Amino acid sequence: MANNDRKNRNDGKMTLEEAGRKGGNATARNHDKEFYQEIGEKGGNATAENHDKDFYQEIGQKGGETTAENHDRDFYQEIGEKGGNTTAENHGKEFYQEIGEKGGNATAERHGEDFYEEIGEKGGRARSENRDNN
Repeated sequence: MANNDRKNRNDGKMTLEEAGRKGGNATARNHDKEFYQEIGEKGGNATAENHDKDFYQEIGQKGGETTAENHDRDFYQEIGEKGGNTTAENHGKEFYQEIGEKGGNATAERHGEDFYEEIGEKGGRARSENRDNN
């Protein structure tokens, strides 16, 4: 029946979808992980040459919105934990010191001294209130 439908639609020719699937399966049988990594890198480099920051922000936002529609809080907790564990396994104490320093410097440049005074006061008040309530 499927062959009859195909013949009726395309005069006996494969649909584009069928040809793509057949070619993809044949390629998968003939190539290993490194092949796919190489062509992925080439494609990524070509895309980077042809698109700007706005393009990546737009597709990132679309992907994030789609992911958020399809997953709940538990999903994000799970992938966050996996990412954190993997990062911890791959990097030592120096890595965390370096990124902490970079983040601190970026925050200081962006916000200035007044910011630190304000958050210090808020933290002091909260600590005092917690001590008084206990």
